[in-house]
Amino acid sequence: MKNGATRRGESAVRTPAAGRDRRAPSCSEMNFSEVFRHSNQLCRLSPDGKCLATCVQYRVVVRDVNTLQILRLYTCLDQVAHVEWSSDSQFILCAMYKRGLVQVWSLEQPDWHCKIDEGSAGLVSSRWSPDGRHVLNTTEFHLRVTVWSLCSKSVSYIKYPKACQKGLDFSRDGRYMALAERRDCKDHISVFVCEDWQLLRHFETETQDLSGVEWSSNGCVLAVWDTCLEYKVLLYSLDGRLLFTYSAYDWSLGIKSITWSPSSQFLAIGSYDEKVRILNHITWKKLIEFEHPASISDSKAVVYREVERRPMAGQDDLSVHQQIPSGTSLFSTQSKYEICELPVQVPVVKPDPDRANPKIGVSSMAFSSDSRYLATKNDNMPNNVWVWDMQRLCLLAVLEQGAPVRCFQWDPRHPRLALCTGNARMYLWSPGGCVAVQVPAEGSFQVLSLSWHSNGDSLILLGKEHLCLCYMETEAPE
Repeated sequence: MKNGATRRGESAVRTPAAGRDRRAPSCSEMNFSEVFRHSNQLCRLSPDGKCLATCVQYRVVVRDVNTLQILRLYTCLDQVAHVEWSSDSQFILCAMYKRGLVQVWSLEQPDWHCKIDEGSAGLVSSRWSPDGRHVLNTTEFHLRVTVWSLCSKSVSYIKYPKACQKGLDFSRDGRYMALAERRDCKDHISVFVCEDWQLLRHFETETQDLSGVEWSSNGCVLAVWDTCLEYKVLLYSLDGRLLFTYSAYDWSLGIKSITWSPSSQFLAIGSYDEKVRILNHITWKKLIEFEHPASISDSKAVVYREVERRPMAGQDDLSVHQQIPSGTSLFSTQSKYEICELPVQVPVVKPDPDRANPKIGVSSMAFSSDSRYLATKNDNMPNNVWVWDMQRLCLLAVLEQGAPVRCFQWDPRHPRLALCTGNARMYLWSPGGCVAVQVPAEGSFQVLSLSWHSNGDSLILLGKEHLCLCYMETEAPE
């Protein structure tokens, strides 16, 4: 039992399909820690999984993940807007954008710290390089990217960074950095070697208004996508050769999200037309197109619907021998999943045509760690998460929640999906079924976002001003 933890058990809804793994999500036994304060959703696990850093206004608190005891306490010069661990878990970066300041703290040497002041240039973004010894700051109006070295104290400048959705990305092995640039009213890509920050390749892209760049998981291909006003994805090799150009349609809102599978075999493209298109890594042509229909009639899919109920208090419920988890009211709303009979009508929200960034289209996608499953969310169906089987290329499950889904994330070790909807519960899906788990925290703790520990044994649940940890007691299904 963890320090200050509360035990909680829930029953699961199992998948009835023949031949499918019948084991429900492995969450019949869970431990929940006590709650801790945080500010602005600033809570980060160290890459080695040993420490948890949280920010409370000016202060950064570092705790041991296992015992939750405080290891370090740092006081910054202003309220922290961004916090990030170095890749080796030895340093913590704290950015204060309003003052144009960055402070770096050492976990091993508490008396050592570094202060970076961008001065009148201002600061809109700060992040670590993959080696954990350089800090990359983007100044206001995206005038330049400044590379600060903690070892040599040298400074390098990269001009013309483009202000866009995702203008900078590192390859997973940390060897290369791709940077989107805007020069002479044209889009360019610069590829740098992170070891010495030398320019490896520089080339112009065939885009009208480049929106983002993202390396494949193996670092061999760079995906570049255009503005939402034009549907275009360009795939470049490391040496700048254009491998393929993909466009699904013209004269309509185009790409809303892009993600690579961990195996680099698939590139998923979410669009404003409520579809996900999968490109294969051999020919780069479309493999399949996943739709999000308002009526689900596919017999291969299982639809789970969250049903809420408020229990009635009978004489047996008021027994003094009954154990009620701390912070959980006897009359609090409970929920469970029910499997729906097909066909199922999906609730659809009509977007407001007079507002920018309409709530329509596929904005969120995530592959499971083994690339077997893809989870998606269509914005005009905000209460639903769709799970696709990438081996059979079909819809596997749909989770219909009682409230809009705020966040979902895959277990980094197992095919298990966690999600939250802004209430006092967390939800888990696996090929074996679904489960809704009440968080036994005191007060009105609402889960606004969540993130997995790197070993898949625990989850961080973030509320507006508090957080708690959920520890899984049993192993997840293979």
